[in-house]
Amino acid sequence: MAQDLTRMKCRIYPENTPPLDAAQIARHTPAISQEWQTVDNDKLRRLFAWGSFKEAMFFVNAVAYLAEQENHHPDLTVSYKRVAVELTTHDVGGLSLNDFILAAKIDKLLESAE
Repeated sequence: MAQDLTRMKCRIYPENTPPLDAAQIARHTPAISQEWQTVDNDKLRRLFAWGSFKEAMFFVNAVAYLAEQENHHPDLTVSYKRVAVELTTHDVGGLSLNDFILAAKIDKLLESAE
């Protein structure tokens, strides 16, 4: 059974912490939506489509609020009714557990909105 990452908090990593390797990424992937794509083993990416620009911006603001709570900030790209979210941990030069935690919390945010 996949770990409940929504109960965890993002943390600051010490200098020289390595990014997750392919096996570690594979271990955490079942805990997030299958909609998330791993890009080059150093980013998580997911595209969201909304009914209107206003809905897309509500989503962006909700993600921004989550990111501030976690002190882990994604790259967000808005194109009218579409939002792309990319997660990576710059301090480790790739993916960390923080990226999976925030992805899981974004998934949970979507579940509660339905």
